[in-house]
Amino acid sequence: MSALLEFDAVSKRFSKRLDVVERFARKLGAKVSEHTVHAVDQVSFTIGEREVVGLVGESGCGKSTLGRVACGLYAPSDGAVRYRGVSVAHKGEQMSGARRPIQMIFQDPFASLNPRMRVADIVGEAPRVHGIVDAKQVGDYVAQLLKRVGLDAGFARRYPHQFSGGQRARVGIARALAVKPELLVCDEAVAALDVSIQAQVLNLFMDLRDQFQLTYLFISHDLGVVRHLSDRVVVMYLGRVVEIAATERLFAEPNHPYTQALLAEVPRIDRKRRTFVPIKGEIPSPLAPPPGCHFHPRCPYAMPRCSVEVPALREVASAHWSACHLNDAVGAKLQ
Repeated sequence: MSALLEFDAVSKRFSKRLDVVERFARKLGAKVSEHTVHAVDQVSFTIGEREVVGLVGESGCGKSTLGRVACGLYAPSDGAVRYRGVSVAHKGEQMSGARRPIQMIFQDPFASLNPRMRVADIVGEAPRVHGIVDAKQVGDYVAQLLKRVGLDAGFARRYPHQFSGGQRARVGIARALAVKPELLVCDEAVAALDVSIQAQVLNLFMDLRDQFQLTYLFISHDLGVVRHLSDRVVVMYLGRVVEIAATERLFAEPNHPYTQALLAEVPRIDRKRRTFVPIKGEIPSPLAPPPGCHFHPRCPYAMPRCSVEVPALREVASAHWSACHLNDAVGAKLQ
């Protein structure tokens, strides 16, 4: 499978500069320094054409930040993001051609839609500006898109507050499809919806994949949704990728201790009554991530090496990658 999108050692850091009072306090001898959040740390993987890649991990692990870097909303602090071999531009600059081939569907469909704009303008503005459709044809173009996502064409005159959550999610999808993208970054796109509506939107995603030959980077904390939708899964922890594998293999034979802990608590109908055992400890602060393996303060298999040496992401089986020092031992296999 040819690579459509490539993350090459991508890192993203956010720094808060000192204000006037803090700078004055530092001159007086106070121990005040700039705060730097290490949101994404040396992430490398690829997404193939027409592939659905699920990106999972705890809240705060850097999933959404990586999605925004992929779209060019954030510039990487280090490394590069390449789309078909071309570096992704930042802040709306065009990569090539008259349109952006990567679009994002945001988690909150209400907050991401302009409350002062009608749906006709929300969906139709970008294709008109980019010259995808003539100004006279925008109305028909928007009507076609609304029908594609399961909405009545008459809804084009409404405002976002006049829709339900599921309908707003569909408007967000129509807006993303309006510029004819090839890759959609879905950031918790169904997390705010009721379960019954989630199923409808997920089925819509799969139908649109076939209709428009789409590729997805599907960001979610819901492992059940990811398993249903994805071809391959990338697991992140505190800004780093800890495991990558085909979906069925990852759920059947997780290698990394963090992945094992996540999957152990996925609700299952066929599972007998058992006591919930959360991962011990709290996720460390991205302001001061622990040295070595970021997971070692919470890992039941941690050894001295884990606290000083960053484990490399290496292939432990065919197309199965994991970043754990236990894999270096001959015949080692986490159970």
